[in-house]
Order: sequence, then structure tokens, then C-alpha cells
Amino acid sequence: MRELSYCENPFAYRRRKTRQVKVGNVGIGGDNPIRVQSMITCDTMDTDASIQQTIELANVGCEIVRITAPTVKDSRNLEHIVKGLRKRGCNVPIVADIHFKPEAAMEAAKWVDKVRINPGNYADSKKFVIREYTDEQYAAELNRIRERFSPLVDLCKKRGIAMRIGTNHGSLSDRILNRYGDTPLGMVESALEFARIARDLDYHDFIFSMKASNPKIMIATYRLLVARLNELGPEWNYPLHLGVTEAGEGEDARIKSAIGIGSLLADGIGDTIRVSLTEDSPHEIPVAKALVELIPAVTAGVSPAKGAADTAATTKLSFDPYSYQRRASEAMTVAGAADPGQGVRVGGQELIRVIVRRANFDKIAHKIDKMGDYKPEIIYENAGIIEIDPQDESAIAKLNAEPSPRFVTLKEDGELAVIPAFRLLAARLHPRHPILLKDVFDCRSRSVDFPTTLLTAATNIGSLLCDGIGDAILVHGEEAPGQALRLSYNILQAAGSRIFKTDYVACPSCGRTLFNLQTTTAKIKEATLHLKGVKIAIMGCIVNGPGEMADADFGYVGGAPGKVNLYVGKTAVKFNIPEVEAVERLKDLIREHGKWVDAADGRAALEPAS
Repeated sequence: MRELSYCENPFAYRRRKTRQVKVGNVGIGGDNPIRVQSMITCDTMDTDASIQQTIELANVGCEIVRITAPTVKDSRNLEHIVKGLRKRGCNVPIVADIHFKPEAAMEAAKWVDKVRINPGNYADSKKFVIREYTDEQYAAELNRIRERFSPLVDLCKKRGIAMRIGTNHGSLSDRILNRYGDTPLGMVESALEFARIARDLDYHDFIFSMKASNPKIMIATYRLLVARLNELGPEWNYPLHLGVTEAGEGEDARIKSAIGIGSLLADGIGDTIRVSLTEDSPHEIPVAKALVELIPAVTAGVSPAKGAADTAATTKLSFDPYSYQRRASEAMTVAGAADPGQGVRVGGQELIRVIVRRANFDKIAHKIDKMGDYKPEIIYENAGIIEIDPQDESAIAKLNAEPSPRFVTLKEDGELAVIPAFRLLAARLHPRHPILLKDVFDCRSRSVDFPTTLLTAATNIGSLLCDGIGDAILVHGEEAPGQALRLSYNILQAAGSRIFKTDYVACPSCGRTLFNLQTTTAKIKEATLHLKGVKIAIMGCIVNGPGEMADADFGYVGGAPGKVNLYVGKTAVKFNIPEVEAVERLKDLIREHGKWVDAADGRAALEPAS
């Protein structure tokens, strides 16, 4: 691949410069702060509930509110919702969420401040058909899209409203899938096809998004998009909306969102964000605001000693920013926490290990046998770990001259921020040496607020894991040892670096949802939480279902009111199952494919998967 650049300097923070796009009275991009937004969950035809939920979001700091408009009828009702909001003195900008129906988009654009369209299904029917397109056939498809999309662009331009061209990993068109595959490149090209049409019509009030439920894919895709925009020229400086789709609920969802969104913000990418939780929408706003507020602390630190520009010019990243691959260290044996004589393998293709300090190990040593999956594997002080400053060239050279792999981490008193410091270490250290990641460098100033500790650790460690850096992790920004261990393992799980429990991909509620996502997710978790290494997708409707389930083993998707379709991967195998039976039928499907164990045997029968 030709040399592309996704940020000015991966070793020093600088926010990406974009043009401003106005959404109602709110500016996105330019010199504006990073905006926080969310989506209401009720039926769009319920005017009073839509107004009430929008006001509730605005009252907790939501700056932009999105409402689904799956049909023309729903789109027409946006007029009453918007007028009702303005009558009540609520001026929050309203976005219409459109997927399959251009006619619904045309109606919605009469009433709202912004229209979100999904290039994968705006003018395409998804049949998952394998077909080779000739260049002529592909060009004909683009002309067809232009005919369908141009009227919406003209209307948005005439009314002076904005648009989001929002690609989802789970809903790429058959045309894109057949030419580019289910890849970051396919997602980027899907959006650029629509952006070119908008630009040809001299319309520029649009924002891009590249959302996926897998943080590695999401991060790589946004980076590739920015690199392509940079390559196309300075006039392609459009703002970006960040989000991890189907993040789920609770602590796991917050960690996954911090890994995806926080890591991009730390690289200066992103102008508005939405944290998608399978919870009541107002719960999303404090998490999103905390992520935005965290970035100055996460990126604080001096530039590398040679100067930021010199470092960027002379130091080559150890990883490909657009394609995940774990850094190729060599495996070595260090003393194990449970049995120092037996030892634990670290590095190479071994599991990414979880490390604790001796003081914390001593606090929990008496109950290790009862800690289940959250056991410490290595004690820091027993592992012969070498602490080094990545800017100390003589120390790096001496270490690189050693013939055998050494276990390496960064000194606690380093001047660099965590992410650039470890990137610099990985770039300058010989790849045979395994690296231990840390969440913070100075645990004496640890936060007393666990949500902040969680977001900090997930952003710093998760970002580096998605870069392919790290053979072990140490969370010492959290004082409580049990909580620090749980956070460590959950970060590894959310980054897809070490799967040790059931993984859930669950979408947030919206007006398209065909069942109660929160109660359904709770029922499915209760039935399947003991299944290690199994990934289950829970989708309220078909919009992102099949594609987002490509990474999942099994899927539970709303097919019609009161009816559920079950999937294996992205293939539907059971249809129109009554909702009251669906969880049991899901369990039967898991049994059919040999991935079921009884709850009593689950913890003993399966080892954590890498």
C-alpha cells in the first residue's frame, strides 16, 4: 500500500483540522468542542413520548438528538415532534435516521436539521449475492445511486441542513462487498461514493462516520478514511462522527466504547461522538462527556525529546495503522504468580498476560482460588521486568544488543503521555522483546472515581492493544486489586485480545426495535453467560443485524413484532420464532453447533481462549 498518513504525528497530540458543519444551532468541527449526541428509543409515531425523551436527553447535556424514521409516515411525524419541541423551548438539533427508504429521507429533510443516511442500504437491497461486477456494470450501479441520492442532496442544500454519510460495518452493499470485501477499505469507499455525488452538486455540509462493533475494525477504518481524505486534498476536510455500534451494556460497553472512541480522540480524530449503550439513552451522555473531558489528561505530556516533528519524521511506527497484526515478539518464561517455580509464558503467540504489583497480590493471595477467571498471572516484582525510557537511545541500544528476549516496560517517571510513549518504545525496541503495557505512569495521582479510571485504562491500554502492541498489561490506576483485575481482563476481552467469557454484541434501542432490548439482553445473558469464547449478537431489527453478526457465532434478531429470527454468523437459520420461545431456541441452536456446556460445567470445562 502507498504511504498514507492518518494523523500529523502519532507521537504528539494535535486535533485534526476540519471545516465547520452547522447542525441547527450547533457547529461541528472547525474550532468547536467535540459534540455529544444520542438517540431516543420510542416509536417515532408517539409524538408526546418522542418530545419527552428528547427533552430528557437535552436536560442531561445531549447536544444533538437523533430520531429514527424508517417509513414515510414516521418522517412526516417529525414535523409535529420538531414543532412540539420548539414550542416547549427546546432548540436541540434533530437528526432523522434513515436506512432503506429514500422517500422517507426526502420527507424527513423537510423538517429536521440533519439527515443521516447509510450508503450500504440507502439505495441498495441486500441479498448477500456473490457476483463479479465489470467496470461497466459498476459504473451503471453508481449512476443508479446518483439518481436516487441526488434529490436528497438538492433538498438538503436548498434548506441549508446537514447530512451524515454513515457507513456501518454491518450493512455494506453487495456491490461494495463483492469489489472490496467486508473490509475497512470497503467501508471507506462506500462513503466516498456518496460524498463524490454530494461534492459534484456543490454540497459540503456533510459529516462522515465509519461505525463497527469491533473496535479494531472501527479504529482502522476511521484512520483509513482520514488518510484517504488527506490524500484527496485539503478541501476534503469534513468532520467525523465517532461511535462503536452495538457496544452493549454496563462496564463492558463502556470499556469497548472507550477503546474505540477514546483511542481515536487521543490521535486528534473526531468532532462529535455517540456512546451506544443498551440502556436508557440518558445514561449514554455522562459516558460520552467523560470521554471527551478525558482527552486532555490522556494526551498530556511533553513532545519527544528530539522534537515532535523530528520524531515523526525519523521514527517508523511498529504497526500498520490500517490493518491489525500483533507485534512479533519472542516468547519467554517468567515467574508465575500462583507457582513461581512453574513459570508463565509471555510474548510471541502466548496469551496477553495480566500482571499485578506485589502489594496488591498480597492483599488477595488468600482468596485466589475463589477468584474464578480474574486471577493474577504474574507478579511485577518477580518477573525480571526492565524499566526503560524510550527516549534514552543508549539504554535502548544496549537492550537491543542482548541476544535473548527481555521483558520490558516504561519507567514510571516518563515525560510522555502513555500512548505515544509505548508507541515510541515499540518502534525503537527490537521486536523480540515482549512489552508490558501500563494504564498510567503515576498511580500516586490515581482517580478516586472508578468510571474515570475505567475510561482512562480502556483508552490507553485498549488503544495500544489495537495497535498490536503489548504482551501483558498492568492496571495500577485502580487501588482495589479485585477491581483492577476485573478491569484488566475486561479490557482484553473488549479489545478482542483475549476472550475468556461470553462476548455480546447488543445494539442500543431505537424506534425500529421490535422487542425490549434491555430485558431481552438480560434474559440471554442469564442463559448463556457461562459460555466462554462464544459471541452472541442481539439486534432489535434487521438494519445492522446480518453484517454486524459476521463476527458473532450466533445472532438473535427482531424479524417482526413478537417474532425473532436466529442466525449462525450472518446466515438466518430459524425464522419467525415467538419471542417467548426464542431464548430456549437460541440455546438449542448453540447445542446443535457443539458450543453448549451446562452452567455447572462451564467454568471448569473451558479454558480462556486467545
